[in-house]
Amino acid sequence: MSEIRPRRSVLAMPGSNARALEKARTLAADVILIDLEDGVAPARKDDARALVAAAVSARGFGPREVVVRINPPETEDGEADLAALAGAGPDAILVPKVRSSDALIAVGSRLRRLGAPPATRIWAMIETPIAVVNAAEIAGAARDVDGRLAALVVGPNDLVKAARIRPLGRAALRTWLMTILAAARAYEIEAIDGVFSRLDDAAGFEAECTEGRDLGFDGKMLIHPSQIGPANAAFGPDEAEIAAARRVVAAFDAPENQARGVIALDGRMVERLHVEAARRTLTLAEAIERLGA
Repeated sequence: MSEIRPRRSVLAMPGSNARALEKARTLAADVILIDLEDGVAPARKDDARALVAAAVSARGFGPREVVVRINPPETEDGEADLAALAGAGPDAILVPKVRSSDALIAVGSRLRRLGAPPATRIWAMIETPIAVVNAAEIAGAARDVDGRLAALVVGPNDLVKAARIRPLGRAALRTWLMTILAAARAYEIEAIDGVFSRLDDAAGFEAECTEGRDLGFDGKMLIHPSQIGPANAAFGPDEAEIAAARRVVAAFDAPENQARGVIALDGRMVERLHVEAARRTLTLAEAIERLGA
């Protein structure tokens, strides 16, 4: 089983805000997503880039995964972002407005030439109709040596606008969301649900987290620290799920069941394929416990 890292909560913050970056070191988010693109005014790009590169190089984020969203890599700002971040060694670079796998492979190749650590991965924003249409091809970059692809991230606001869906019309996006998720699963990478923009609707946010988890997403991109707790709760296994997973593993580990493909457990038929899912649940729970969240 490949390494499992909790990505229940992916908190976005502007790279130009030094105070927010310092605060991020103490928050319970699984992932700190530092934005150099939309969250930074054009006049502040250079200063933000230097600030973020220094903050990432200094580490100090503890067990949190640190991801930086760059400007489109074909732009001067995007190229400067890559040059500044390659040596800093964030856990991942989030590439915006991805349309095909070629862009990701080009970024990966550029990072290699710049001397970025092999452990620095690439995440891809899926925020245009053409990206949804090409989702499987984009996810396929995970198989390329320069692809470095580890996650697809949904950009719902851009998708809603491009598709001409009415505001808050998330139900109309469900087919698009599942297309992205299927592509991620086909290439064994993570899928992160997009932001919920209304900070005055806590119930709506929690409901969307629950829906995202039920659809199969690994976590959610957040816009405010107040969203961390509900996201962590929704996308992490609860005590009942952990207990059920332990029972499945224990049942199939029993000497009398080791040669069986199907057994009866807790009033239902359980197949050996469920053991893998149960072990993943337990591994995720252990990783969350190590985070202390």
